[in-house]
Amino acid sequence: MAERYKPNTTVACVIEANGKYLLVEELIEGKIKYNQPAGHLEANESIVDACIREVKEETGLEIKPQALVSIYQFTATDELAFVRYTFCASLDNCLNSKPIDPAINSTKWLTFSEITSLKPQLRSPLVLKSIEDYRNDKRYPLEILNDRWL
Repeated sequence: MAERYKPNTTVACVIEANGKYLLVEELIEGKIKYNQPAGHLEANESIVDACIREVKEETGLEIKPQALVSIYQFTATDELAFVRYTFCASLDNCLNSKPIDPAINSTKWLTFSEITSLKPQLRSPLVLKSIEDYRNDKRYPLEILNDRWL
């Protein structure tokens, strides 16, 4: 019998303030990479709670997502695939942030143009696609997600 396909369930959050977006800087296989605050869903955790936790761990900020931007499927390699729930939060100001997670080097507030110029260093194509979708006003209410049976 063939092994069952089991993509990783992840969350991410596009955080915007004053035309800038908060990205985290990581060292992946010896290379600097940029991503939204993001990570894996944990057991008995709602998708929204996973987003809140990951944002806190990777930026030090306590931010509740305001809407769901999109759900993306992404195949990184033949052995590694993801289903990524991407949320958003719009802030009045660029807040000072400091990662709690030691795997995150730093956080950076960057313009869309600056992020586009970093394309080769983005963790995946979903980083830019998420921001583009956010900029195109893709928003779905959080109530679309149901965690009643956790």
